[in-house]
Amino acid sequence: MTTESIRPDPATSVTSGTGTEVAETEVGSVFVSNYPPYSFWHEGDIPAARETLRHVPQGEVPPLGLYLHIPFCRKRCKFCYFRVYVDKNAAQIETYLEALSREVEIYSRMERIDGRTLDFVYFGGGTPSYISARHLKGLASKLRDSLSWEHAREVAFECEPGTLTQAKLEAIKEIGVTRLSLGVENLSDEILRENGRAHVSKEVYRVVPWIRELDFQWWNADLIAGMVGETWDSWKETVRRTIELDADSITVYQMELPHNTVYSKGMTEGGGPLVAAWQTKREWHQYAFDEFAAAGYLASSAYTMVKEGTGSAFLYRDALWRGSEMIGAGVSSISYVGGVHYQNDPSWDGYLSSLAQGELPLTRALVTTPEQRLTRELILQLKLGRLSAAYFADRHGVDIFERYGEAFATLEREGMARVQGEEGREREVELTPQGLLRVDQLLPSFYAPEHRNVRYT
Repeated sequence: MTTESIRPDPATSVTSGTGTEVAETEVGSVFVSNYPPYSFWHEGDIPAARETLRHVPQGEVPPLGLYLHIPFCRKRCKFCYFRVYVDKNAAQIETYLEALSREVEIYSRMERIDGRTLDFVYFGGGTPSYISARHLKGLASKLRDSLSWEHAREVAFECEPGTLTQAKLEAIKEIGVTRLSLGVENLSDEILRENGRAHVSKEVYRVVPWIRELDFQWWNADLIAGMVGETWDSWKETVRRTIELDADSITVYQMELPHNTVYSKGMTEGGGPLVAAWQTKREWHQYAFDEFAAAGYLASSAYTMVKEGTGSAFLYRDALWRGSEMIGAGVSSISYVGGVHYQNDPSWDGYLSSLAQGELPLTRALVTTPEQRLTRELILQLKLGRLSAAYFADRHGVDIFERYGEAFATLEREGMARVQGEEGREREVELTPQGLLRVDQLLPSFYAPEHRNVRYT
């Protein structure tokens, strides 16, 4: 795919993180989740993805995870860019879940996957908690017949508060979920409604006692700093009330404007809402982290605070950021297997049609080079706030301070990072608080030249 005619995104612009400060939240700003940019994935590499799946892995085999996309929601949030549906009935949902089960069953018979155990499972969306307890139990039973997660170290599940009942939470626990992530986002009903969220704050308070009673191994509360309508007073109140929820961890994302959201389309057409500037969002983010720290939480990444004494437990994140393989099942889902990225058909009919014919519904892929895999791990792990030269020397045989010396020197010169330790394996880089708050805008400095100043998605 050529990118010459595609407007550059903040996610690939080197000037967005170093040297030139970006003041306003621009359309195209996005949480960096992968590398190389998705715009470089193409249909031509699909045969290579299929061929990789037909061969038994050689040498050291990385851990394997399974992502399951449940694309149903009560409402579409105005800032959402994921593949979701708000108009599917029970019969259509059942048809989709049957296809999802069939997809995983196809994978289980492929040479690359056959006989391997799952290290982690992630139910994402959309809203996994949208589907009924009956559908959930049926889905889990069929999936485990193909790829069991009995010995998985983590089974994570995303929830929207208003979709939960005590019985549904019991079903979620029954299928083996160990980590529950609750999409709180904000605790102002006015702000939730403005941003198109389906739930209101009373539904959060209704479900938290059930979560505690069922004693999940881990539960996380998600927040978004900078939702439309936010003020300093409303944000401080959300932070205070979130601390009272006493979650095991709290994740704070800064409001972004990916393409294809309601808000982004409005801004592109000249009638969108006023979204908080990056500096304001960073100040809100920092305030939240300071308050959570005072309440006994420790930072485990640029986004997440973990209650002291419980340990950092987000295997899905850590495994992906360290090069684990993952099957992405479901419409539009993304996989990473054998050094190849690939994505499923993003259309409902296309996804279902391929699986009805017994074929994996792949639509684009990218075979990565060793250099690209190194860069991918480096930029994703930088989101943890620290990097070790020893890790990359052992895993990739590369001195990252030689390979990316100019980028590290720029971050250090601009007060975004500190390089510590002697030469070689002992050296480490740690982001400063300022660097941690804008980490996604710093990452393009490490991209190859051809991946800069292009469309990210």
